[in-house]
Amino acid sequence: MADMAASMPNSTTVLIVGAGPSGLVTALSLLHHGFKHFVVVDAVEQGENTSRALVVHAATFEALDTIGCGEEIVAKGTKARSINIGNRSSKLVSTDLSSLDKYTRHPYSLIIPQNLTEYILGEKLKSYGVTVHRPCKVASLKINENDDDLTDVVFEDGKTITAKYVIGADGARSVVRRMAGISFTDPKTGEKGDRITNLAQMVLADIVYEGGDNIDFLITMSPESFFLSIPLPSSFNDLLAENGQEARGQIYRIGAGVPLVDGEIPYSPSKEYLQSLVDRFGPTVLSSDASVNPSSRPVRIKEIIWATRFRTHSAIAEKAFTRLGGDELQGATVAADDSTTKRGGIILLVGDAAHIHSPAGGQGMNLGIRDAVFLGDALVKHINASTSQPNSQPSSIDPDYILREFAEERHKRALEVIAFTKNLNSLLGTQDKKISWLFPISATTVRDWVMWLGGKLGFMQARMAWAMSGLGRR
Repeated sequence: MADMAASMPNSTTVLIVGAGPSGLVTALSLLHHGFKHFVVVDAVEQGENTSRALVVHAATFEALDTIGCGEEIVAKGTKARSINIGNRSSKLVSTDLSSLDKYTRHPYSLIIPQNLTEYILGEKLKSYGVTVHRPCKVASLKINENDDDLTDVVFEDGKTITAKYVIGADGARSVVRRMAGISFTDPKTGEKGDRITNLAQMVLADIVYEGGDNIDFLITMSPESFFLSIPLPSSFNDLLAENGQEARGQIYRIGAGVPLVDGEIPYSPSKEYLQSLVDRFGPTVLSSDASVNPSSRPVRIKEIIWATRFRTHSAIAEKAFTRLGGDELQGATVAADDSTTKRGGIILLVGDAAHIHSPAGGQGMNLGIRDAVFLGDALVKHINASTSQPNSQPSSIDPDYILREFAEERHKRALEVIAFTKNLNSLLGTQDKKISWLFPISATTVRDWVMWLGGKLGFMQARMAWAMSGLGRR
C-alpha cells in the first residue's frame, strides 16, 4: 500500500525519486489506476520553493483530465486566450488560442507558477494519505544480492530501500540516470535550430513594477534580444504569503535573452541590472525613461521576488527505460537451471531526467507531466502482466515490451519538442545580421515582416496556436 507512515519502509514495489511535477503526477497516475504500493522521496527539505516553469498547455490538461487532476490547477491560474508578440513599439502578431476550441476543452494556455502547481499536486497526493519523504538524496543504485530483479537504492544518510521499479524524476542532474549509466546528450539536428542565437543565455525574474498598471502579457522582439512580461495570478501572492513572503501588488514574470557580447549574467541579478534589460529590450510602455515611454510616465522595477540565470541547451536520455546492470547481465544465469535469467531491476526516467531544452514556448514541464500521466498506465500494465507471467514460468511474450513501447514513444515526443523549441529559439533570438550582400537587409527585419504578415492570416494563427498547445505531440 502507499506509504502513509512517518518513517520510510525498507522495501516497495515502485520508488519515485523526485517530487517535482513529474514525480507527483506519476504517483497520482498510479493511484488513479488503482496501484498504491509506492514510495515518493525528494532530495530537498521543502518543495515548491521557486516559481520556475510558468505555463500549462492544452495537451497537458487533456492528459491530467484522464487521471482527474486538472481542475484544481485550472482554478488557481489565469487563462491566456491570446499571445501578443511585437517589437518594442508595436504588435506584430497575436496568436488566438480560442481557435483550439474544436480540438480541446482547454483552448487556452494557463499561467500558473510551477511552485503553485507543485503545491496543488502535493496537496492532492496528501489527500490520499501519501507522504513525500524529505530530505532523501540518492547516493547509489545496486542490484539486490538476493533477487536480481530488485534494486537497492542507497541514500546519503545510509538508509537503503529495495524496489522493483525505480522512477527517476530527479531533474536534469538525475542521480538515477547517472547511476543507471544512461547517456544524456544534445540531439544535434544540423538545422537552423542549432544556430547560436541571442537566447544562448537568459535571465528570468519575478518582480513588482512601480508606475505600471494592468500590463498585459507581452512578448517583445528586438534586433538584440527577446523580452517577455507576464502577469502572474493573485493565487501566487497567496502562496507567497502562506510561506511568509509578502509581495505587495501585481507580480510579473519577466525574461530576457542577454547577448553573449555583454558577458556573463551576474549570479544574482540586481534590480539595476534587470531594469537595464527592461529598458534595452522591453516594450517602450515599460521604459523607465519618461521621454521614451509613450505614456510619459516611467515604469520601474520596485521589488524582486526571485531571479535566475541560465544557458539554453538541450539534451535527451539515450533511453527512458532500462534494467540496472544492462549489458552485463544479458544471458547470465543464476544457476545451472538456465530457465531463469538475470535481468536487473527496472529503471524509468520522466521529466527533466529524461529530456531538457530551452524554455521557449513553455514546453518543458508540460512534456514531463504528460510523461508521468502515461507512465502510470504503462507501469500498472507491466506490473499486472509480470504478475500473470512470473519469471519461473517463461512466456513467449516478454512484458517488458510494454515499457519499451512507452519509452520509445516518449523519446520520440521529446525529440519533437526539442526540435520545436530549438526552432522557436532560432526565430525569437534571430541575430541582427545582413542576409547577404545581394539583399542588404537585416534578418530581424525580415523576421518581423514575415510574422506581421503571418499574423494577418487566420490559418497561420491557428497553426501557431496548435504548435504551442502540444495537442499534436501528446
